[in-house]
Amino acid sequence: MNIRYASIDDCAAIAEIYNHAVLHTAAIWNDQTVDTDNRIAWYEARQIAGYPVLVSEENGTVTGYASFGDWRAFDGFRHTVEHSVYVHPDHQGKGLGRALLTQLILEAQQMGKHVMIAGIESQNQASLKLHAALGFITTAQMPQVGTKFGRWLDLTFMQLQLDDRRDPDGRG
Repeated sequence: MNIRYASIDDCAAIAEIYNHAVLHTAAIWNDQTVDTDNRIAWYEARQIAGYPVLVSEENGTVTGYASFGDWRAFDGFRHTVEHSVYVHPDHQGKGLGRALLTQLILEAQQMGKHVMIAGIESQNQASLKLHAALGFITTAQMPQVGTKFGRWLDLTFMQLQLDDRRDPDGRG
């Protein structure tokens, strides 16, 4: 397994992984699939913002992807990011999600981010356990804030403090 920065050429594979999650899981709370052009626009927006898009690759095939972006679009939240990690269903259970998230945490730390947020569908035990194993703590449980597949979905927020700065300017 190799983890690398994505390129625009990976956007079709990223769209395939994203669309599987849309159609078959409650990990993405969207009902509509996307095309490659949509993922190219998403990728380019991440690049403009200076945020990484990582892919895992095995024998030249993209097996998963991960990225983060602004948690909220207000200046006061500039030190906090929310991430996404998705693994192709044929490659789940092999440690790719852990590897991608671990690298993503390092990327956020190198950028000087202070907190990383995870918004996880509350029944997704694999994701909850992975995040807990990497040091994320549960900070909120929000019942019935979403819907998909004809049922209400609960949202669990988890967060990881990425550094021990006492102030946002890093002076203390």
